[in-house]
Amino acid sequence: AQALELARKPHVVVATPGRLADHLRSSSTFSLRKLKFLVLDEADRLLEQGCADFTEDLELILEAVPRRRQTLLFSATLTDTLSQLRGLAANKPFFWEAEAQVRTVEELDQRYLLVPEALKDSYLVHLVQTFQDQHEDWAIIIFTKTCKDCQVLNMMLRKFNFPSVALHSMMKQRQRFAALAKFKSSIFKILIATDVAARGLDIPTVQVVINHNTPGLPKIYIHRVGRTARAGRKGVAITLVTQYDIHLVHAIEEEIKAKLQEFCVEEQRVLDILTHVNVTRRECEIVSVQT
Repeated sequence: AQALELARKPHVVVATPGRLADHLRSSSTFSLRKLKFLVLDEADRLLEQGCADFTEDLELILEAVPRRRQTLLFSATLTDTLSQLRGLAANKPFFWEAEAQVRTVEELDQRYLLVPEALKDSYLVHLVQTFQDQHEDWAIIIFTKTCKDCQVLNMMLRKFNFPSVALHSMMKQRQRFAALAKFKSSIFKILIATDVAARGLDIPTVQVVINHNTPGLPKIYIHRVGRTARAGRKGVAITLVTQYDIHLVHAIEEEIKAKLQEFCVEEQRVLDILTHVNVTRRECEIVSVQT
């Protein structure tokens, strides 16, 4: 169906890099030789090398488009890669940055939990258990730094009988849609996600956001916690902060013009489950490597 649509030579094509590259590889009739405008939305994510590496697909697309064209990059975050690209451009590019009018909303209760790096997973399990016990119907999003962490934490929480599902960029598109549908329909109350879920996706009402890692950029923090306290509703955001993350918290507080308040837990309960959590995590890491 998509190939037929492309055969009609549409004026505008909206596509993911992978899907567009697939059509370029498989079709002898589809061409981008007459393209005049190339737009990269979420450019920071597309140009980031990591668990979602679009380099190969983008290189194929750039080889297929004419040299004389206008290229537009849109991004909610100005990363080092984008800054370097701006400096390397042969012609001085036009650059515009919008001033954010809203940092975080007043309805959002922003908290931090200072934890030793080695105990982070135990604190996470305790947090999830606490919210599940107090508010069984609440929806929770847990943000992680990497696809591997996302997958392992999901496996670990499932071992503790929490209704969780993973969402990250290494999953195929149909798997992402299925995971999101299960979360939206409340089949699963916990979504563990990388930053792919922080923006641009239709996420339902969420009561709690937990940052398993402290975001390296304040804007990433704002995108993450923006998944809750929407449309005038109240929400809670808790960031797990290790001894190595204090400077990141200060940068976040400076950006949002607010202080994160400490979230208190019963530390003995965390210590009580420490061994169980560590053993379970290790088992899940082994299974993850094997699969």
